Amino acid sequence: MTAAALLDVKGLRVAFGGQEVVHGIDFSLKAGEKLALVGESGSGKTVSALSLLRLVHNAEVTGTAMLQGRDLLTLTEQQLRGVRGDDVAVVFQEPMSALNPLYTIGDQIREVLQLKKGLTAKQAVSASHELLASTGIAEPARRANAFPHQLSGGQRQRAMIAMALASAPKLLLADEPTTALDVSLRAQILDLLADLQRQHGMAVLLITHDLNLVRRFADRVAVMERGHLVEQGAVSDVFASPAHRYTRMLLDSKPERDLAEPVSRPDAQPILLAQGVRVSYPVGLPGFKGWFKKGEFVAVHGADMTIAPGQTLGVIGESGSGKSTLALAALGLLPYQGRLQVSDTDWVQAQKTGADRALRQRIQVVFQDPFSSLSPRLTIEQIVGEGLLVHRPELSAVQRRERVVTALADVGLVDDPARGSDWLQRYPHEFSGGQRQRLAIARALIVEPQLLVLDEPTSALDVTVQKQVLGLLQRLQRERGLSYLLITHDVDVIHAMAHDVIVMKDGAVVESGPVQRVLQNPGHPYTRTLVRAAA
Repeated sequence: MTAAALLDVKGLRVAFGGQEVVHGIDFSLKAGEKLALVGESGSGKTVSALSLLRLVHNAEVTGTAMLQGRDLLTLTEQQLRGVRGDDVAVVFQEPMSALNPLYTIGDQIREVLQLKKGLTAKQAVSASHELLASTGIAEPARRANAFPHQLSGGQRQRAMIAMALASAPKLLLADEPTTALDVSLRAQILDLLADLQRQHGMAVLLITHDLNLVRRFADRVAVMERGHLVEQGAVSDVFASPAHRYTRMLLDSKPERDLAEPVSRPDAQPILLAQGVRVSYPVGLPGFKGWFKKGEFVAVHGADMTIAPGQTLGVIGESGSGKSTLALAALGLLPYQGRLQVSDTDWVQAQKTGADRALRQRIQVVFQDPFSSLSPRLTIEQIVGEGLLVHRPELSAVQRRERVVTALADVGLVDDPARGSDWLQRYPHEFSGGQRQRLAIARALIVEPQLLVLDEPTSALDVTVQKQVLGLLQRLQRERGLSYLLITHDVDVIHAMAHDVIVMKDGAVVESGPVQRVLQNPGHPYTRTLVRAAA
């Protein structure tokens, strides 16, 4: 006899202002089961899940969502308050914005325990420490007194999970719970959720676009595309034999390695040369000593790296490993000790002689989040053409516009340069995430640099868009002989894009070499941890 469903959703429709975005989807979830709701941004997966608890502002929701005999969609707001947290809890994607910055972690967990479980203040303190300990946070009594900004990303996510578990829910909605975390932390949080799910016997509805995460965690998967549920079934069946073309596209979206080997010339100068690069920051000292002098935090310890023409060097490591600090030093944006040269010109010497503007033309950067790195107040023509005003001031306005249109065509945003002028007066918010990243690449390329620093260039993108952007970067490298300094925590991206790789941990380079050797036969325990976590 088939067990009754804990949650049974039928004909769920969600609309905003009469415009339907979720089109009558059906799915169910048994007690103790793990179901993954999968799709790209805009597919409707988060709206569908959060609408069950009416957590989406101004959403018009119809259909049925039976939770143990009660239709969630017909409950009053007061009745729903009893369901939220008690029966159904939510772990949100970004804990830094979901947690209250004005209260300690312990205060926020104790509030749930006192409101939902009726514990006394003393009982709630003890129970909050036990919950934090159950999620693997070291020194839970001390961490309970910390504010969210005083914890790492992984600790904040664990604290949010502890808060969600405070009232022992029957169903946990986990909305992209690992997207903002490093690869090894993702594995830890997944293992933690699986352990807690088994211990408490709760069901988990996981909302994600990460197929590796689904394969590792879920029992069943439901695939959404543009508000339609196009396929669902056991993870092993769907992944082995996907029936819908959209599911097949998602599964085929793993980055592919398509690189030209850089031409080795004995007389060629490296595009970037770093020897013994050390970056440090002043920090305050405790007690009266801090009145008279500052301490020092060393973010990068004596790093060495070389990038040849047409070569990609990948730098991989978790948050806090020093990889982005090393990239900023390479861009001449941070003071450093040691030797750091771009095209045989030292940054320190260039800044002393006023030649750093010319040097900045040779090295450009593409940032992680294109939405925040592109000014919302400037048009596309102004954003992409800005570098020409600085580095090619002799060009006329007509010549600048022609180059902007050509740059947009080079990155695949327009098919015909003759029609590219239609895009020029638009603003960044009018484009998708993938299009905005192409705009950021066009902005960097328009001044004809030799080296691009790519700081997590695809981590904010869906898997299919990520594959397209990486393919674009590979094509541009083959056509122009560009060199890349690629900063990422994604092992798959390193494998697809890099010729050589250096692995950083706690500011130090722990391993380096050709990417195939380092990833297939890692010598350092930390590298082995990263590779295993990405498998």
